Amino acid sequence: MAGQATKSPQKKPNNSASGEQHLAEHLAFEMARVVEEAAIASARTMGQGDRPGSDHAAVQAMRRAFEDVPIAGNIVIGEGERDEAPMLYIGERVGATPPPGLEYPAVDIAVDPLEGTNLCATGAANSIAVLAASEAGGLLHAPDCYMEKIIAGPGCQGALDLDAPPEDNLKAIAKRLDRDVEDLVVMVLDRPRHEDLIASIRKAGARIRLIGDGDLSAGIAAAVRGAGVHAVMGIGGAPEGVITAAAMRCLHGEMLGRLVVGNKEMERRMEKMGISDPHKIYRAQDLAPGKKIIFAACGVTPGNLLQGVRFFGDGHRTHSLVMTSQPNTVSFRDTVHLTGKPDRRGVRLF
Repeated sequence: MAGQATKSPQKKPNNSASGEQHLAEHLAFEMARVVEEAAIASARTMGQGDRPGSDHAAVQAMRRAFEDVPIAGNIVIGEGERDEAPMLYIGERVGATPPPGLEYPAVDIAVDPLEGTNLCATGAANSIAVLAASEAGGLLHAPDCYMEKIIAGPGCQGALDLDAPPEDNLKAIAKRLDRDVEDLVVMVLDRPRHEDLIASIRKAGARIRLIGDGDLSAGIAAAVRGAGVHAVMGIGGAPEGVITAAAMRCLHGEMLGRLVVGNKEMERRMEKMGISDPHKIYRAQDLAPGKKIIFAACGVTPGNLLQGVRFFGDGHRTHSLVMTSQPNTVSFRDTVHLTGKPDRRGVRLF
């Protein structure tokens, strides 16, 4: 009608910094691509015995891949402090440059570009490229120190005690899983510090699978039915513990952890990082308290859950695990990456 003012549709604000739905639904597979790039690069070095070279390849590839991800990313767990790590250091900002007038969501990221560096360098199983992401403040800023850990599946929620003897925890796990202690398989890092723990587990009657590296992938296996592992016990890295906790949030697994304070200097460093009680016992919800958790891992060498990277004349193939807490999804991504035109035999997909 003449003279009647028409209302123009309201424009939605371009600022998506608090876009939690965007984080969960649209970024999960972007993060999968990041770990895939790191896995492919490090897999090229597999078995060459060059630990620094394998790690460097993974870090470089992961850093480059982040440049295309639409986030305002902040590395909260990475390769070390800025002076120690040229890339993916703690506090480094990653992500694509947004167009004028647009802000990408603020995301905290914990990365391990090559978990199991020794495994990759020697061609052993269970080396992975892995990361966890959440909205800002959703991941504990853990110092690079050790952490006591017990990890088990969803059925063990509330049944574990970090201060109890190993045999008591094994009995609790067996009861929750409706089996005998003798039926349990426990993964433990093969380290001199675990001699007493190993002896206690064996005395209780449970079986042990000793691993040289990679307690992060072991923790995931413990929370997945059918993987043949029922628990992980012992002392491993605290940064890996936070990433494992993010996976437990998606898998509803049980995890208890406590930082190992070696000296006063470490205690002061924890205080600077906001950790007021260095002896606190953490659960997965404390280590990864975010509302929107993303976990992504890609196999470098063949393992319990993921195949390693496989190369062929026209490209390569990756096997990845992508999980989100809200919506709660677990996806396996088997991807053929074509780098050239296939020959007359075509593309092999299985």
